[in-house]
Amino acid sequence: MALISALTPVFVAVLCVVIAFFFRNYRRAESSSQQKPSTAAGETTSRPWVDEDLQDDTEISAKDNEDDDWMVSGTEDLPHVPYTPPRYSEEEMLERSQQFYKLLNERRSVRFISPEPVPREVIENVIRAAGTAPSGAHTEPWTFVVVADAETKHKIREIVEQEEEINYKQRMGDKWVHDLRRFRTNWVKEYLDTAPYLILIFKQTYGILPDGKKKTHYYNEISVSISCGLLLAALQNVGLVTVTSTPLNCGPQLRVLLRRPANEKLLMLLPVGYPAPDATVPDLTRKDLSDVMVFV
Repeated sequence: MALISALTPVFVAVLCVVIAFFFRNYRRAESSSQQKPSTAAGETTSRPWVDEDLQDDTEISAKDNEDDDWMVSGTEDLPHVPYTPPRYSEEEMLERSQQFYKLLNERRSVRFISPEPVPREVIENVIRAAGTAPSGAHTEPWTFVVVADAETKHKIREIVEQEEEINYKQRMGDKWVHDLRRFRTNWVKEYLDTAPYLILIFKQTYGILPDGKKKTHYYNEISVSISCGLLLAALQNVGLVTVTSTPLNCGPQLRVLLRRPANEKLLMLLPVGYPAPDATVPDLTRKDLSDVMVFV
């Protein structure tokens, strides 16, 4: 009896440790389950049609900020200079806005592109225009790869068509394929051979400085998407056509083919040239202003 009384404090201490251990593990499990995104009943988190390249890698964790591989921006003051753009009269503003809308309203996605040569200087200027887009912290996270070499264009076509056939038959699903049927599109992309230029727009998920350190590129996908919009407008302005192509799951292969670094991911592929003489486009209409604008 005396022995039991002497050991009682030991048993109590051991019991407390065991309870504390199980309680701590329970809290960890509960916290982990709360961090995981919930899914609806019967819904799977696997989305095979999602291209892993098409993600905006702008969230920087505390660990990234502490990593010696990342550059810490300086605190020096950036000089500001006067800005005096031209100011137009209200009549001229109205005229210019109407003319610009008329120009862009004639833009169409064209899949029948002539092999007729286009001056390289024109392509250089439209890409200069695209490079005037705003970007997060002025990081300009874009790379425009212009392909004119026939052999390289054909290799790009082979990669795209191989993946696109899988997309149409497996990844995209019946609804997506059905929605595209009226546009008469499929995985055959002849324009990748015939267009005089292919412009592949890569987003730089981060920058690489001469000393090897990484530079954060904030909102890289949004920034590059804005530049793509300016590029489309610039192409329309010079009378060239294109079709916006985002071939799923082609990015890694095309990055290797074009010898682009690991920090660059394909966002868009544009075949560029004059429209073929027999080019056709779907007879579409655009939404009315009242359907797209809310004035408060």
